[in-house]
Amino acid sequence: MNKRFTFLLFLLLPALIFAQTRKYSNEFLQIGVGSRAFGMSGSVVASTSDVTSGYWNPAGLVNMKSQTQASLMHSEYFAGIAKYDYAGFATFVADNTAVVSASLIRFGVDDIPDTSELIDADGNINYDRVKSFSAADYAFLFSYARNAKNRKEGGNGLSYGANVKVIHRIVGDYGKSWGFGLDVGAQYKLNKFTFAAVGRDITTTFNAWSYNPDKFSSIYTATGNDIPKNSTETTLPRIVLGAAYDTQISKNIGLLSEANFNFTTDGRRNVLVSADPVSIDPTLGLEANYKKLVFLRTGIGNIQKITDFTGKQSYSVQPNLGVGIKIKNFSIDYALTDIGNQSDGLYSNVFSIRLDFDKK
Repeated sequence: MNKRFTFLLFLLLPALIFAQTRKYSNEFLQIGVGSRAFGMSGSVVASTSDVTSGYWNPAGLVNMKSQTQASLMHSEYFAGIAKYDYAGFATFVADNTAVVSASLIRFGVDDIPDTSELIDADGNINYDRVKSFSAADYAFLFSYARNAKNRKEGGNGLSYGANVKVIHRIVGDYGKSWGFGLDVGAQYKLNKFTFAAVGRDITTTFNAWSYNPDKFSSIYTATGNDIPKNSTETTLPRIVLGAAYDTQISKNIGLLSEANFNFTTDGRRNVLVSADPVSIDPTLGLEANYKKLVFLRTGIGNIQKITDFTGKQSYSVQPNLGVGIKIKNFSIDYALTDIGNQSDGLYSNVFSIRLDFDKK
């Protein structure tokens, strides 16, 4: 009991210390990975059990059904202007008592025209001087997970894990930043229930920005642009609590439901429970399967209060839908977010694949 209390205090203490800070950064890391999770509106921290656990909850890595797994995902936003990609790898080590994982996430906009040198020194327009650059965010996650000593093989008990993440953000030759952070997570299985807690950026994540003064020519000053200076961004802790229930409706059909509660500590947000400094964003997910081979998923999230042009306020939700197929050691999943454009959130088609490599 004392250990559990200490662990909970460790998760909440940074949120209380930094509750007065107002700084947003690294929001691309809140999008998520894996089409299964997208189809369930991100409600997976308790039920995640594959290589994508390295992002959602590292404790879930120990529940992988194969010795080694690899996964890829691709999605696009803003009519294909922005591309979001993920690659992950995980394998059991130490006589199958622990799992290590590596994940790569990229969110970027490529081929952005750079017209800062469109006009030469003589005042002539020269389109040959127009170049292009990319603005991209990268995250490298290194995960480790294992079961507690009291957990039975494949049964009830506690598992835990942690992520070390390195973040690199670039804006062409104009500027770049490096950042470091830490995530921790735990799952506790009790018969058909699984409970989970995840602390993201638990010690806060810092991004140190540096800019190239040579790229900011006099044209930027002449046109009234602010020249950025070297600075540091801070990402405050986020706590996610989840509970999942997994049962068999019949011999061939199974049903899993999960609810997550996302606690943010960076001030009031436009979510269901909007408060200062802590806001709560709940999500719900449902997954039905046939013989663990065909999966149908749905979820509800992004609950927000919106105001129309008449000033009337109402709540909107974002419904998601997903399907999955498993053929031997190959799995392919698809998710359509924001069905029918019911919310202000962007919709996207998300595809992901997973390969399972069993130990010879």
